[in-house]
Amino acid sequence: MAFWERRWALPFTIFVLCAGVYCATAAGRLTQPSANNHYVHLARAWLDGRLDLGPVAPGTNDWACFDTVNRGPCPPGRYAFSGSDAERYRWYVSFPPLPAVLLVPVVAIFGLSTLDTLLWVLLAGLAPALLFIVLRFLRESHRAERTERENLLLTGLFAVGSVYYFVAVQGTVWFAAHVVASIFICLYLLYAFGARRPTAAGLALGLAFLCRPATLLLAMFFVIEAFRAERRGRGDLIRRLVLFGLPLGVLGMLAMGHNLARFGDPFEFGHRFLQVRWRSRIEAWGLFSAHYLPRNLAVFFLSLPWWVGQSPFVRISRHGLALWFTTPNLLWSIWPKKLDLTIAGLWLAALSTAICTLLYQNTGWVQFGPRFALDYLPVLFLLVALSRRSFGRVFWACAVFAVVVNTFGAATFNRHHQFYDDDPTQRVIFQPD
Repeated sequence: MAFWERRWALPFTIFVLCAGVYCATAAGRLTQPSANNHYVHLARAWLDGRLDLGPVAPGTNDWACFDTVNRGPCPPGRYAFSGSDAERYRWYVSFPPLPAVLLVPVVAIFGLSTLDTLLWVLLAGLAPALLFIVLRFLRESHRAERTERENLLLTGLFAVGSVYYFVAVQGTVWFAAHVVASIFICLYLLYAFGARRPTAAGLALGLAFLCRPATLLLAMFFVIEAFRAERRGRGDLIRRLVLFGLPLGVLGMLAMGHNLARFGDPFEFGHRFLQVRWRSRIEAWGLFSAHYLPRNLAVFFLSLPWWVGQSPFVRISRHGLALWFTTPNLLWSIWPKKLDLTIAGLWLAALSTAICTLLYQNTGWVQFGPRFALDYLPVLFLLVALSRRSFGRVFWACAVFAVVVNTFGAATFNRHHQFYDDDPTQRVIFQPD
């Protein structure tokens, strides 16, 4: 077997296995367009030479409506306009557009009948395979003292023992963005270590940004790695930073141009114009505010399933479960045996991204676990690998627990509603009195 074949055999096997598991779990979702196929509609609009979707919303879930006269949100509670209003009020997809770009050639063939869930579920197998490649690089470059078996364990935990599992099998707009972003986050991390591939790192992070804007804060890790490489006499700091920033800047300009053409504001993706029932709080506090922090922290750290005295005996808040509960193995990242600049850089990148998402106007609602953590979850898995803490019996017990919990989530979320609280107000986080 040739060298390159040996190098790619195991990652390819991981991709095939994960994609197969995700397809089996998604099951019937693969045979029809998803209920919220925003990216298909966006790709179709581009192919029709339009930036908007017309005067009638394709649905009632997270579509942005823009008043072209007042340059603001449309009247609340309306999803269709006719007559003179049809020209004034226009509907848009406010989610960053890269997933729609990937769909363009498929939508050109199949139109609105595109099986978007099938495509996203298949793509979901790439992130675990790429995470394994990053873990293998850490082992081979002697940054992490992990065996291949331990790297496979961490890869499996990410694939089916974390919130990535339930996200990977949904196929709708919010989850598709996380799947595609996770792929590029892993690529970014691979190229960012030692600031060894600045252009590729900048391109990968820019593409992640075009799925999930909060991931831009992961750039802090590359900057720290560039300074570390400079201290070791391995290259020109300014050159590395410029090569890293160029693709980021180009992709950022493309996003700004798209926003400017739609809303007259290069920094407006359109989330302020979402036709949602809690729009009043966005208008009062903005999309990001410390006002939201207490609730988001409560969900992130304290939300647990509660027991009820009759079938189905367990119930989960629509805000989802705490991150440490869904994957307790992440706690191994907190106490590295030896702190170095690389670990500090990874933590700075993860914490800054986490703070950004914790200041957002919702928790990730509706979810099984904190899906916004996927903006930095691969970083946390690398920190576990770099911690030098042993993977003993407790770690393996936690791994089994994580796989069981997240398999339950992937199998039941958005299917078996009896396990999930039915509160529509976003006010119920803990078990009611």
